Amino acid sequence: MMRIVLFLATNLAVLALLSVVMAVFGIDPRSNGGLLVMAAMFGFGGSIISLLISKWIAKKTTGAHVIGEPRNETERWLVQTVRRQAEAAGIGMPEVAIYDAPEINAFATGANRNNALVAVSTGLLRAMQRDEAEAVLAHEVSHVANGDMVTMALLQGVLNTFVIVLARLVGRVVDGMLGGQRDDGSVGIGYYAVVFVLDMVFGVFASIIAMWFSRWREFRADAGGAQLAGRHKMIAALERLSATYGTSTLPKQVQAFGISGGVGHGLRRLFLSHPPLEERIAALRNAAPATVDARRSVVS
Repeated sequence: MMRIVLFLATNLAVLALLSVVMAVFGIDPRSNGGLLVMAAMFGFGGSIISLLISKWIAKKTTGAHVIGEPRNETERWLVQTVRRQAEAAGIGMPEVAIYDAPEINAFATGANRNNALVAVSTGLLRAMQRDEAEAVLAHEVSHVANGDMVTMALLQGVLNTFVIVLARLVGRVVDGMLGGQRDDGSVGIGYYAVVFVLDMVFGVFASIIAMWFSRWREFRADAGGAQLAGRHKMIAALERLSATYGTSTLPKQVQAFGISGGVGHGLRRLFLSHPPLEERIAALRNAAPATVDARRSVVS
């Protein structure tokens, strides 16, 4: 329930803020220039603000406990492992956290590669051996080093802007065909009907593009994890992950940055943030050692 409340409150706050900004600067969305500015503000605004508060949202929605002073040997190992990997990847030391969840999972988030958060589930700590957990941490550190959170937010902003502009331009054309040109520049019911439908249709295509990129990121983070922890450890971690793969209690905002994703076939695969496990394992096994080593530049 808390996740839903935080998600709705965040989005309503973003909409209210952007509406106030448009009113203050006198931006008229009915003009072409105003439409582009409005689309960019709403398209990028939500993505950027969500990125900036992603760590706070992740902590609140998962109930993650950030490790300050390690309380036991497991926490000490987690912090030392992430520190070693962060140094090897050339990034600042992320915050390290543990959250309570039954599945094997972990995630990384944050707007800055030098001030990120890496969190693991209690289910992962119970089910995985140290070598496997080390590879999962390396996967998440690679996400941070690759700047995946920022890149994903920018891509989502571009796609959102495209959807808003194109749907409204087509809406104007259709409305003009149905009701003719109006001297006062107003629009009719046809405009709103077309925009409503096209926002959903174009939004589906935008989601397909975003999820394709997300799946590509996972292959790249797996390769980075193999570089930091060892390919055999990364493969072993993915094989162990199959025990609870497809089950996730992560909030929507950080699901794409977890080690585990959903399972689907046919058209549903187009909307998955993670590739099938067997494809990820095969990609690591088929990669020549020299190829994996060459990817050092990806995580440094």
